[in-house]
Amino acid sequence: MFANLIIYRIAPQWSATLDQVEQALAKAPFAECGATQEKSAGWVPPRGEAHGALAEAVGGQWMLRFMAETKVLPGSALARKVKEKAARIEQETGRKPGKKETKELKDETRLDLLPMALTKQASMWVWIDPAARLLVLDTSSQGRADEVVTLLVEALPGLSVSLLHTQTSPQAAMAHWLKEQEPPVGFTVDRECELKSADESKAVVRYARHPLDIEEVQAHIDAGKLPTRLALTWDDRVSFVLTSELQLRKVQFLDTVFEGTKADDGGFDADVAIATGELVKLIPDVAEALGGETGGQ
Repeated sequence: MFANLIIYRIAPQWSATLDQVEQALAKAPFAECGATQEKSAGWVPPRGEAHGALAEAVGGQWMLRFMAETKVLPGSALARKVKEKAARIEQETGRKPGKKETKELKDETRLDLLPMALTKQASMWVWIDPAARLLVLDTSSQGRADEVVTLLVEALPGLSVSLLHTQTSPQAAMAHWLKEQEPPVGFTVDRECELKSADESKAVVRYARHPLDIEEVQAHIDAGKLPTRLALTWDDRVSFVLTSELQLRKVQFLDTVFEGTKADDGGFDADVAIATGELVKLIPDVAEALGGETGGQ
């Protein structure tokens, strides 16, 4: 739960009850792809129980789960079948199909193959903190995040969100921390980093499992390369990789988070409580380390 975070701020004018969110999501439940349907998407019960609630509350935190299913249709198989049909037409009529007819053949072949295609499912955790006005999506893909946010905005009247934005860009802050060897208060720099040149060369240098307090890293920054990713640990409790887009990736909760819990303390409620309990403190600290939020937050 929560391996990658894309973080949004909910505008202050929006308010809703959990029941209202449940009713809105119930209008767009997930259903598997039909025989000739390439993609299907919708909401599933976060607890994984059939016919369960689509919006769950744990300690004031709201959890949703988005599911998408796509049919995998290899381009090579599609092209081969289209070629076979075109060859058959040429053999029977003595002419090659034109551009319009070839497109129609492709569409027809796609429909023929879809019922036999393999399906691939992917789900995404969606967390709403109504008190802190946060919307957090567990994905590293901005495109997939945009798709889910659009569906939420359409489903929930008055909902307006914007990506978390800070006074200092993550790239500028990460460059300063590496160059001066001064991580922000409460954070430590770990052993993973990516530096990218801003010029036409687009040169990239990556460090993995490597100390970053070395002159070589500072020389790269002096030469104009800027950090696009930097591994950090917060308060000896959560490790993650900060990106230049202000995403948190590879989120891991460290052993100190689980001290005092028992081996059988797992389950949905415990997982949500632990994860959101840490992240609701981490996210403001990340924003503060980047000069605070813009827009008077």
